[in-house]
Amino acid sequence: MIIEIDSRSEEPIYLQLRKQIIIGIARGELKPNEQLPTVRQFADELGVNTMTVSKGYQQLREEGYLITDRRKGTLVASLPVTSKKTDEEQLTLVLAELYLSEPDEKAIQEKVKKIVTSFGKE
Repeated sequence: MIIEIDSRSEEPIYLQLRKQIIIGIARGELKPNEQLPTVRQFADELGVNTMTVSKGYQQLREEGYLITDRRKGTLVASLPVTSKKTDEEQLTLVLAELYLSEPDEKAIQEKVKKIVTSFGKE
């Protein structure tokens, strides 16, 4: 899986990293129990500060997407992932934002279907 960071984006880099890892897990590009690079390796590869990667990894651990094993390092958690926020709350927010940018219900449904069918594929 290739992570691309946009240093000019207003979105913090650790959140960009978080989002791309979650999408990679959903699409099957990252498998349960797959080992991720160390914080230092990832930071060097992306050209960012180690604290930035560490913050992204920490948030993913807190949300249940990653686990840390002292012997194996950082691993993708087994599925299903349990989140602190309810799935419905998260989905409602995302759909509300999409609706505000494009209030065409049919277009939204087509986008959602396209994205959902991309998950689990390699």
